[in-house]
Amino acid sequence: MVINPTYLAQRTRSSMNWQDASHRVLKSYRDWLRAGPEIQQMYSLNMPVSAIRTKIRQEFERHRFVAQIKTVDVLLFNSHSEFQETLNYWKQLPHVLKYFRAEEDPKASLPKNFIQGFLEVYLRSPFESTRTPALTTMQGRN
Repeated sequence: MVINPTYLAQRTRSSMNWQDASHRVLKSYRDWLRAGPEIQQMYSLNMPVSAIRTKIRQEFERHRFVAQIKTVDVLLFNSHSEFQETLNYWKQLPHVLKYFRAEEDPKASLPKNFIQGFLEVYLRSPFESTRTPALTTMQGRN
């Protein structure tokens, strides 16, 4: 496999107006969707292309209501750099799978309470699978 660092390279540019930004976002979105089968094959993902495309759509929808054109430009730059790194195979499998972690791991969801989540992570003994006495003592005070 020959490494070509300029494959998919683009110059960074700013959008002139909202119409230009919209066209650039749609182009980026289409590029990602078209690359779905290639990403699945390249990283040997054990999921259908439709799941990859759904995740791509979710990532774009997450930033749907951005109201500043400069923020859109930064998001486009980040999107293209991720796209280039993904298709140039500069990422490892865990980097790609981090986007699908919430669907695969039920424990990956956020805790109901910030303090509870903090205490569970930082007061857990590495040798025990149960909670430490400090955590149960702190919970009893609530």
